Amino acid sequence: MEYYLGIDAGSVSTKVVVLSGDTKVVAHAYLPTQGSPITAVREGLKQVISQDPSIDITAVAITGSGRELVSTILASSLVKNEITAQAAAATRNNCDVRTIIEIGGQDSKLILIKDGLMADFAMNTVCAAGTGSFLNHQATRLGLSLEDFGALALKSTSPARIAGRCTVFAESDMIHQQQIGTPLEDIVYGLCKSLVHNYLTSVASGKDILPPVIIQGGVAHNPGIVRAFREELGLEPTIPPYPELTGAIGAAILAQQELTQTTLKTLKQKKK
Repeated sequence: MEYYLGIDAGSVSTKVVVLSGDTKVVAHAYLPTQGSPITAVREGLKQVISQDPSIDITAVAITGSGRELVSTILASSLVKNEITAQAAAATRNNCDVRTIIEIGGQDSKLILIKDGLMADFAMNTVCAAGTGSFLNHQATRLGLSLEDFGALALKSTSPARIAGRCTVFAESDMIHQQQIGTPLEDIVYGLCKSLVHNYLTSVASGKDILPPVIIQGGVAHNPGIVRAFREELGLEPTIPPYPELTGAIGAAILAQQELTQTTLKTLKQKKK
């Protein structure tokens, strides 16, 4: 059995995934980057090896903001951008997907697919108000775990109006809502709705969001965010297995594809 290693060296978190030849996740690790992607990757590699020491890696690919730096310690690795990796992960088992929504720790992405190939994309890296790290920060400020945060959002019946274009204004609105006695679940879901509205009016501005829609990234685990997208788009988005690992999964898929193409090219050259 051949195995492929995918690494997503993100600014907030580092993901390491091992896929089997039939693209099943056989080992994975998720850990904070903490400003040192190389250290995080080394720890992630230790974790996946400990899950199955018999795994023999055939090919490696790296994505994420720290991909160039991490590639210096992993010889013969393929380096790919996050857009390409996320698209590869989405189309692995969802060949008919048309729209990919990916909200990471520090940026947000929209990827449009046509006939199984990437047709367009957009990114937002200007403001943290539309990212997962902002949600994490607000959950902590409210004394909530992310699990409680998402569960509370589902209970909301009258979401508070919270500015989503700026972290400062959003926090100011949340404090005001707390001061006037707005139920916590309505504040939480109001924040989810503001993040989604910000995404749709900035990252997705001018783009046609066509179904099927898939949501990737760790934020996909938040049912409040999923609810807000469902209501805003008027459709049911798909959440893949391991949404927080899709960048690394896509990288591993690209490693497999690159090896296959190289092997076929070599065989053709030998036949000449």
